[in-house]
Amino acid sequence: MTDLTATHRNFNERLALAEEMVPLLGRLHREHNVVTSIYGRLLENVTAIDIVKSHRFARRITEQEMSLAATLPIVRELVEMDLGTASIDIGRLATRFREQGGDLRAFLEEELAEVIGTAEKTPETDVVLYGFGRIGRLLARILVAREGRGLGVRLRAVVVRKNGDIDLEKRASLLRRDSVHGQFDGTISIDREKNIIWANGTPIQVIYSSDPASVDYTEYGIDDAVVVDNTGRWRDRAGLEQHLESKGVSRVLLTAPGKGDLKNIVYGINHCDIEDSDRILSAASCTTNAITPVLKVVNDRFGVRFGHVETVHSFTNDQNLIDNFHTGERRGRAATLNMVLTETGAAKAVAKALPELGGKLTGNAIRVPTPDVSMAVLNLTLDTETTVDEVNTYLRDVSLKSVLRQQIGYIKSPEVVSTDFVGTTQAGIVDGLATIAQGNHLVLYVWYDNEFGYSSQVVRIIEEIAHARPIVLPRRREIDEL
Repeated sequence: MTDLTATHRNFNERLALAEEMVPLLGRLHREHNVVTSIYGRLLENVTAIDIVKSHRFARRITEQEMSLAATLPIVRELVEMDLGTASIDIGRLATRFREQGGDLRAFLEEELAEVIGTAEKTPETDVVLYGFGRIGRLLARILVAREGRGLGVRLRAVVVRKNGDIDLEKRASLLRRDSVHGQFDGTISIDREKNIIWANGTPIQVIYSSDPASVDYTEYGIDDAVVVDNTGRWRDRAGLEQHLESKGVSRVLLTAPGKGDLKNIVYGINHCDIEDSDRILSAASCTTNAITPVLKVVNDRFGVRFGHVETVHSFTNDQNLIDNFHTGERRGRAATLNMVLTETGAAKAVAKALPELGGKLTGNAIRVPTPDVSMAVLNLTLDTETTVDEVNTYLRDVSLKSVLRQQIGYIKSPEVVSTDFVGTTQAGIVDGLATIAQGNHLVLYVWYDNEFGYSSQVVRIIEEIAHARPIVLPRRREIDEL
């Protein structure tokens, strides 16, 4: 009984420290545009319990639970510092300070020197969502949640076709409630007179138009905007160039695989290929984003001769709910009742972001009766032989310590199923228990939230082209290439 009482008391002590940290993290976000994390686990819009869990998560890297008594003093100091936009890992700072010692404020000023006094230097970029479907609404949620002092990227408007007198109310309701991702974290209201949806104090102008070339965004105070086309209606340069004819648009980002000579960007893999002269870009597909980072690190370590990608994908809105006419093969059959074998261009699209795998991959897709979260099965023939333990250890380290830790996740649990990955921000999560390795033959199973994980990747690209990606601090001293 004594041990149980001590354990309970210890938890309550940690919870009390976490409760003190909650408002401080909120101030860092609102006043400094600073996002914090514990070894990559975001502390954004979190509860005290979330903070305790994040500190426990650190044991996967440091082999011991992170102490709130070590991180809370750091957060207290950060609030008082003149910081600009940044992503600050307080777990890494705490570990480094424990090893180094000395005066905490002096230590932090040295580690964070790059962003001290830079609050007003972050560029401000307007973002317009052209289309407000599944991806559009999730992009809105992420962008609104990240908006701190109005610096960096700001969601200014959505463009849709008007569907009746209650269109604005319907759009707001769909943003407020989501059958898969739950309630919007905050408040939603509307201004019918001005056609504005207010989301946590952010005014989102609703513009009604069916012609991407005829909108005058400057009438709404929007200029040099990044237009994110998530309608899927135009996927080549000629179609997407229509957006550039509208006043106030500087760039266009497509949330689908681009055709022709469009650059298909997978953040973390080839985002450095983005040039200021690129006015139209593609964020590729959810599946391409999920598998490309994993394929890259496997190819870097073991070499990939060839492989086959089979995606088990949740049904999407382009399928029929019940049997009916559809121009696509098999997609006319009831999506909620059938597994539907269909094609996917994801395997070939990998080569646009990762040219070294060009011609080495084939692919197919099976649509299944679930609304979100998909899986890619990577059946690979390698240049070298390996084992399950070697592959899993390598991929786990990549997911925790490498520059691709925002793109690649790793889990090894005998009980996880698809719904456990709803809302994950990584592009793909390797299921370690499912890994198969025999000689130079490797099979990997990669989960991915084809809605939220992909939308997180899209936002990273938006920030990149707006030159508003937060600096990640502290700078890593160890080698990122594992």
